[in-house]
Amino acid sequence: QLQASGGGLVQAGDSLRLSCAASGLTFSTYGMGWFRQAPGKEREFVAAIRRSSTDTYYTGSVKGRFTISRDNAKNTVLLQMNSLKPDDTAVYYCAANSDYSWSSYFRWNGYDYWGQGTQVTVSS
Repeated sequence: QLQASGGGLVQAGDSLRLSCAASGLTFSTYGMGWFRQAPGKEREFVAAIRRSSTDTYYTGSVKGRFTISRDNAKNTVLLQMNSLKPDDTAVYYCAANSDYSWSSYFRWNGYDYWGQGTQVTVSS
């Protein structure tokens, strides 16, 4: 089970930190990712991190602004979001990936488990 939290309503330029707590799975054996879905749009990849934090991946629009990290001791993955923009408004989902291929991290169907989502709204 994945439980995402930390969303909210902020102004452009502000920061938020999303958290995803995992339970019922061996967290350290899963790669973790964040996706987002805006109204009327498809779910899109945001960021991902491998099991041992050796590699991270970001979609181009968030590079330099968002940072994904994980704490395997606490079964938690974080998404630090800085310099938020109105285009970042969406429901954010965390997900767990058991696949070892790097390409699987970018596809929503490469993930095995999903959290319930947390709303992020950025006003201009």
